[in-house]
Amino acid sequence: MTNAYILTLSCPDRLGLVHAVSGFLLEHGGNIEEAAQYNDHATGLFFMRVQFACDQHDHPTLKARLASFAEPYNMHWSLHATAAPMKTVLMVSKEGHCLNDLLFRWKSGLLPIDIRAIISNHRDFYQLAASYNVPFHHIPVTGSTKAQAEAKQFEIIEGEGAELVVLARYMQILSLDLCQKLAGRAINIHHSFLPSFKGAKPYYQAHDRGVKLIGATAHYVTADLDEGPIIEQDVARADHTDTVEDLTARGRDTESQVLARAVKWHSEHRVILNGHKTVIFR
Repeated sequence: MTNAYILTLSCPDRLGLVHAVSGFLLEHGGNIEEAAQYNDHATGLFFMRVQFACDQHDHPTLKARLASFAEPYNMHWSLHATAAPMKTVLMVSKEGHCLNDLLFRWKSGLLPIDIRAIISNHRDFYQLAASYNVPFHHIPVTGSTKAQAEAKQFEIIEGEGAELVVLARYMQILSLDLCQKLAGRAINIHHSFLPSFKGAKPYYQAHDRGVKLIGATAHYVTADLDEGPIIEQDVARADHTDTVEDLTARGRDTESQVLARAVKWHSEHRVILNGHKTVIFR
């Protein structure tokens, strides 16, 4: 059986990089099935994603050979076998639209992830989790227990071997310590209006201002609240006939779709960090 892999890399741009990578794969019996690259002229960096099949070497051998190959090019790289879905933990509070959407897409085979657990600071969705046979962990969070709660959350995340943590409308601000521990593997979703409305009841604020666009942003979690590298965004039209309920429903649909695309691209290793931005090989 032929094994399939995804190689992603970034490094300072120079002549012959595509040739060098394809030559390395050819030398090791790799058959390229999909490839994309991008040169960022502003930073002088080169980015590449290659999906290939290879039956001459196993995963550990390929990684060892890649380490030697990449060193002279000062490459940051990763190699993933495509056979295993990405182990994922979902976090949620009291709004379940994104959680429900991700669970449905996962069970329908639309996302290459393996949802290992759901963590929540409320009990609202324990029955939904049970219907999908996913362990549900209720961990209340207060100002005085935040550190202990996050320690329990991280213990679950590490215990499940999670490569991805999705904040599916988890309405607690993560500490600097937890943000750093989850750097590059935690995705958040939030509404992004034009203009933007912060605080409680954003759809009520948007309705009061008569906005004509509502939207959502999926991004990596950083210590800077809602300012991490953006993975995906989308908007929906609104007009004067829309009620608050209309805006809320349309906004939730947009949030669910944007988050699902971000999770899909991340789990397919199509996202590479480029400073405070991202390169997306769709």
